[in-house]
This record gives sequence, structure tokens and C-alpha cells, in this order.
Amino acid sequence: MTATLHKARPLPRTAGRVVRKRRGNRWNGWLFVLPALAVYGFFVLKPLLTTFQYSLYRWDGIGPSQWAGLDNYRTVLTDPDLLEIIGHAFVLIVFFSFVPVVLGLFVASLIHRVSTGALGTAARTVLFLPQVIPLVAAGIAWSWVLSTTGMVNQVMDAVGLGRYTRAWLGEFGTALPAVGIIGAWVMLGLCTILLVTGMSKIDPALYEAARIDGAGSVREFFAVTLPSLRREIGICLTVTVIAALASFDIVYISTSGGPGTATTVPGLEIYRLAFAQRQVGLASALAVVLMLLVLICVLPIQRLSREGK
Repeated sequence: MTATLHKARPLPRTAGRVVRKRRGNRWNGWLFVLPALAVYGFFVLKPLLTTFQYSLYRWDGIGPSQWAGLDNYRTVLTDPDLLEIIGHAFVLIVFFSFVPVVLGLFVASLIHRVSTGALGTAARTVLFLPQVIPLVAAGIAWSWVLSTTGMVNQVMDAVGLGRYTRAWLGEFGTALPAVGIIGAWVMLGLCTILLVTGMSKIDPALYEAARIDGAGSVREFFAVTLPSLRREIGICLTVTVIAALASFDIVYISTSGGPGTATTVPGLEIYRLAFAQRQVGLASALAVVLMLLVLICVLPIQRLSREGK
């Protein structure tokens, strides 16, 4: 049997030019992305690495540092006060995340029904106002509203509930929920606008099919609206959970973490440890733990929202 060897034919010149052109386009794409990567690396990645480096030392921010290894992390994970402060952030998740999303679904459903009229436009504008107002101004305004002589207590006095009035931001049992209500008010508008936008993208034929099958408003909401908003709900939960865990502005302005440490959150405690108590290493360790908690909470939400795509 005779074996015949065939030499491989060289690629045509046009094919070679196409391959080189594709490689050139790929490198051109990286050149366009490079400025953004440089800014991200300098302002995000470098501070993260520096924070992790500081967390391994005992340092007052001025003098020489001393190697501490994982002692700072051990303190964060075992100190009862710091664990309680971390727990406050998870309590705020209920107010910053779940309350705005649940109320936002209800309000968005109402707005979606009248979205073509002037009432829908006015409602969206009013609800989105908290996103325009600076959080510092919102914290000051709500501290007036919830004060001993504020509007809430005045209304309660007027309707005969004067015995229940109190300094809502000044008592241990009500301060943290009061801060949570402020956060829920801030986040409600954003969640509502995102959900209304998602509802406008739902195919009307799905609602018509549900009505033909005899579905009422409630069943229509759970069978058509809610499943179609999985991605929007995921975005709302991601944004609000991060806002709850990284909260600082509202707490600092409204209560400064008091009374005692009843409303102290990790962001405020990091600030105090680093700039007031000069424990930069411990503050950095708490910041790294907080970042890990954000990732642990947000990544499952992102995964579930992608699975529902």
C-alpha cells in the first residue's frame, strides 16, 4: 500500500490579513479600556490592598507600626461590642432592603396602572426626591421630625396617642428602628422607579392571557409581574443591601451612633477607630471584614437574579 503525503496548503493572503486584523482589533479594545482600568486600579484596587496591609499591623497612623498578624481579625470576630455593631448593620438590611422592595412592588403596581397620566409622573417625581436630596440634609430633616417636639410626636398628641410619644432617636429601644425608617424612606423611591421601569417592559399579552385564564389582580401579580421582575428585584436588593452594610451618613448625622452604641454601624465604627482612637490596624481589619460581608450577601443575590434571566 502506498502512502501519499500531502503538503499543507498555505493560507490565502486574505485569510492571513483577517487574522492579523482581528488580533489588532483585540489589542485596540484593550487600549480603549486601559484608562478606565488604570483609574480603577489606582482608586479601588490599590486602596483595598493597602487596607489589607494595614490590617496586619498595630499602627496609630503616625508612628512606627508593629506586626500583629491576624490579631486584629481575631479581635473583630471575638469582641462582643464589635459583633454587636456588625449585627446592627444586618438589622438595617431589613429596613433598607426588604421594606423598600416590598413597598416598592406595591407602589410600583399602582403607579404602573396610571403611568400614562399626569398622576403617574407626579408620583414618580415625588418618590424619587429622596435620591436627589443629600443624605446629610435628609438626616437633619428626619432628626427634627423624630425629635421630642417633632412632627411625629405632635401628630400623636393630636390624635390622642400622647402617652406613646418619645425621643425616637434618643432611646435605646427605638433609635435603631428609627434610623432604619429613614433609610427605608431614602431607598423606597429608587426601588419604586426601577420596578416601574421593569413593569413597563413586560409584554401586555402575558396579562391578557392571565385574564383569559380567569386570574384576578393578586394572582396576576404573582404569576406574571413578580417573575418578570426578578432581575429588577435583584438590582434593588443589591443596591440596598450594600447601602445598609456600608451606611454612614444617615447614622452619623441623625444619632452619631448613640444613644451609647445602640445605632453604631461598622462604617461609623471604622471612622472612630481610625481617626478618634488611632487604631488604624483594627479599623482596617473591620473594613476588610465588612467588605467580605458585603460580598457574601450580594453574590448570592446576583447569582439568583442571573439564574432567573
